[in-house]
Amino acid sequence: MASISSLFGYVLNFIYELVQNYGIAIIIFSVLLKLILLPLSIKQQKTMKKTAKIQEKVKELQEKYKNDQVKMNQEMMELYKKENMSPFSGCLSSILQIFILLAIFGLVRNPLTYMKKIDNQAIENYKTEMRQELGENSISTSYPEISVLKYVKNNKTNEDSLYINTDFFGVDLSNVPQENLNNPSVFIIPALYVLTSILSIKITTNMNNKNKKDDIIEIENKEEQKEMKPEDMTVQMNKSMTWFMPVLSVSIALVAPLGLALYWLVNNILMIAERLVLNKFLKSEEEEQNG
Repeated sequence: MASISSLFGYVLNFIYELVQNYGIAIIIFSVLLKLILLPLSIKQQKTMKKTAKIQEKVKELQEKYKNDQVKMNQEMMELYKKENMSPFSGCLSSILQIFILLAIFGLVRNPLTYMKKIDNQAIENYKTEMRQELGENSISTSYPEISVLKYVKNNKTNEDSLYINTDFFGVDLSNVPQENLNNPSVFIIPALYVLTSILSIKITTNMNNKNKKDDIIEIENKEEQKEMKPEDMTVQMNKSMTWFMPVLSVSIALVAPLGLALYWLVNNILMIAERLVLNKFLKSEEEEQNG
């Protein structure tokens, strides 16, 4: 994971050297990363639409062979094979997102190591200086490099090799909300992140529901239509996620440097735009194929 954080650090520092602002560099970095992952996003959204379309067939098989697990699994595999899909479609994307998240967390947690490529001994020298000048408690146990970064920013010149301009429209992106509860500005970015998370989940849920409604219209058997429930387990799960994910996001955002929350916020905004545009594009593509 450290190697990925280091690779991201090279890119982020290159951008930072151009713009001289940590926040703007994170935004540009987020856009570049989203563009690189765009082919994967297109494939993922196609998979989501295809999965929604065969969901009713999956439910039929589950009901038909509910007492024969082996036969149900065989029929399910045949269905996925016929539709040219894998039951594990989307797993690769989810795993990749987890790796990226952990790598970026490591990057914003240790910006001097991964972004500025500062030698560990130089960082330790600053820690010693801080202990002598400010006391042992001046260094955060969770984010020691953030403590050094703040010390350099407040006590040295911007010519220092450890200096990073973390001011972003009045918000210090090196702050950790949990450690700065008396500073209202630390809650701005996490709050915006939560709002965009809710919006993103609602958009995804609405898209899935729309796909499901389209499939129901195409079903010719009227008895099957009567048996269908408007709110199945998937819909209920999406509704639960609408509240669960923001709560989880807040808990993480409160204990991480604001640089991570800014990356998440920008990523959410880009993801919302991406889903809306791709959904419209894929729908037009599908209509052309059917027409």
